[in-house]
This record gives sequence, structure tokens and C-alpha cells, in this order.
Amino acid sequence: MFSLLSACLAVVCLFSLLFGAGEIGPLDSLLILLGKLDGTTAQYAEEAVFVVQELRLPRTLIGLVVGMALGVAGALLQAVARNPLAEPGLLGVSAGSAFAVAVALMLGASAATLRVSVAQLGALAGCLCVLAAARMRGVGNDPVRLVLAGAVLSGLLGALTSMILLVDQRTADEIRFWIVGSLAGRRIEDLHAILPSMALGGVVTVLIARPLAALALGERVAVGLGHHPQLVRLLVIGVVAILVGATTAVAGPIAFIGLVVPFAARALAGPDIRRTLWLCLPLGPLVVISADIVSRLVVQPSELPLGVLTALIGAPVLILVVRSQRLPTL
Repeated sequence: MFSLLSACLAVVCLFSLLFGAGEIGPLDSLLILLGKLDGTTAQYAEEAVFVVQELRLPRTLIGLVVGMALGVAGALLQAVARNPLAEPGLLGVSAGSAFAVAVALMLGASAATLRVSVAQLGALAGCLCVLAAARMRGVGNDPVRLVLAGAVLSGLLGALTSMILLVDQRTADEIRFWIVGSLAGRRIEDLHAILPSMALGGVVTVLIARPLAALALGERVAVGLGHHPQLVRLLVIGVVAILVGATTAVAGPIAFIGLVVPFAARALAGPDIRRTLWLCLPLGPLVVISADIVSRLVVQPSELPLGVLTALIGAPVLILVVRSQRLPTL
């Protein structure tokens, strides 16, 4: 299954380089990739090369990283909360990142140097609020109530972020398009800024995958196997904050990826968190890049923000999970 998903991802990545909202069509884009674009003016050839190499290639690579990070973060958050509806966008983690970035920019911080770290701190605060809500009596055991609590947190942080945008015109101008989630206009330098965070999150995820699988069997079983449940939870919080904060910094708050991808991965791999995480690696970017391609084509010559499209995809999945008579076992 992993090989099949990886092959599908490779095809989608190729389509991402070939299709766009501008005048450069798929045939010319393919010729550019093959180095055989002839019979055109020098200006058109230069423009075509710029579109493929400087616009489509960076957003495709960033889509790969963002999809992997959000898919893995969603699976980890659902596992530690023991709730299939625990998703960074639904529970306020992404909103915490966005709010932290807006505050930093309002205070005059440089977006180029501080956005990633500030967004990660905001995501960490959101994660702590999620776990605090999960431990409240009557909330943690009720998936719908947990989502409602997360919606309240997201709404509050979203309202505060909107207030900042209304008060500070400079901040509004800088993050107006970013705040709805998009890969458009991203540069390869943005990818370089988040790669250390992605590497750190990946290493820690590998280390905690086995203890997290044991924790799914119960705390007593995990302790009997030599693991420390509280330490595992703290590490999961840190990893989710790192991954969600970094992706929010580079692409804005993209909702529902952390819900759709783990849901599909569990359907294919079963309840084992290790297999789920493994399948999230190709599934996450497959969903993100596919949605990004559609966002370029549906309203040509303009583009639809990626966050809007992922919300349209994720909302039916959310309804499906909520209406299920029996929620997936985590």
C-alpha cells in the first residue's frame, strides 16, 4: 500500500509542475522539464522556465513537507487524546500559531526571522489547551464536546487575530492571504527555514512511535513494558507544536488535513499507530498537493486559497466521523 501511495504521489507531483493558473500550459511545462522547449520566443521561454522552476517547483516541495507534517501531527494528536476528532485545525492548535504570528508582526517583529519560532510557541500553547480540555470531566470522553471546546478556542483566537488585522494595517497587508492557508508565492528559502524543525520532529516521532503504540493498550500495560506515559505525552505535545507551528509559518493555517489523512490511513492500515504514521507520509502530501492543483484550476486565471478547498474536503469527513455509530478505536 505504501508503494502504491508513493507512486500516486509521484504522479501528482508531476501534475503539480505541469498545471497552473497562468498561460504556461502542461505541454510547455513538460518540455521545460525535459529541456526541449523550442520554437518559442526567448521572452516566452524565459517566462515559462521561471514559472515552472521558481513558482511551481517550490510550492510542490513545500506541499510535500506540509502534507507529511500535518498528517503525522494529526495522527499523533489523535493518539495522545484518544479521540479521532482531535485535529490541529479543529482544536485550536493552528489558530494558536496564527494568533502568535499576528501578535509578533504587530509588535514589529521580522516575519522572515521570527515567524517559525513564534508560530511554534503559539502551537505549543494550543496543544496545552487541547490536553487541558481533554482532561476535563465530560469533555475528554465525548468526541463531540472536545471538538466544540476546540471550536470555542479556535473562534476566540480567530477573533483576536481579526482584531489585530483591523487595528494594524501593516500586519493585515502582510498576512491577509497567508491567514486562509496557501502555498502560492512560496519560495525555496521558506522550505529551508522549516527543514530543521521537520527533521527534529521526524526523529522524535520515530523514537516515540513504539511507546505510543504501547500507550494505546492502556497506561498499566505501557508502564509494564517499561515506558513512561507522561513523558510520551509531553514529547507528543512538543512534536505536534513543532510540526504544526512550522507548517503554519510557511503555508498558513490549513484546516482538516490532520483529520482527513489519519482517518484514511487508519482505514487502510488499522489501529496500529506505527502503521498509521507510516501511511501518513505519502497520504498527507498526496491530499495537500492534489488540493493545491485543484485550487489553481477552478477559478482561472485566479487561484482559490488552499485552506478553503481543504475545508470543503474535510467537512464531509468530519460529519462522517461524528455520525458514525461507533468511532474508530485508537
